[in-house]
Formats: sequence, structure tokens, C-alpha cells
Amino acid sequence: MQNDKSDKTRKAFLNAKEAAEYLGLKPNTLAKMRVYGNGPKFRKHGFRVLYAIDDLNAWSEGTRRSSTSETPRERD
Repeated sequence: MQNDKSDKTRKAFLNAKEAAEYLGLKPNTLAKMRVYGNGPKFRKHGFRVLYAIDDLNAWSEGTRRSSTSETPRERD
């Protein structure tokens, strides 16, 4: 039997708690981001909120900055 960690690395979707842990955020922060629309893309499967790992990585990549004063438009 394989360990739990290797199973998680192969999962295509993470639940909200797992996604928050993956990004280093608190689950409540991720929930607020869903409400305000400034977080990673997510999917609803019934009542379940799921995040594709590729979407989490893409969102994280989009938050990269060179300085604290840089805005997203300055990079483009």
C-alpha cells in the first residue's frame, strides 16, 4: 500500500481544506476569496467545492511580483 502523501500528489482535485494547505492559506481566507472573486478558479460538484491543482498553480503564478509596489498591470 502506498502512503497518503503520494496519493495526494496524484490527485487532480483538492477540496477547499487541502487547497488552502497547498497554497499556505487558511481555509477561511480561501472561502473569502471565493466570495470576492479574487482567488483561484474553483469548481462546484454538488455542494462540494473543488480546486484543480493546475488552477491553483496558475493562480499562484499570477500573483508573482518583483516588488511590493508593483501592480498586476505593470507586468504586462
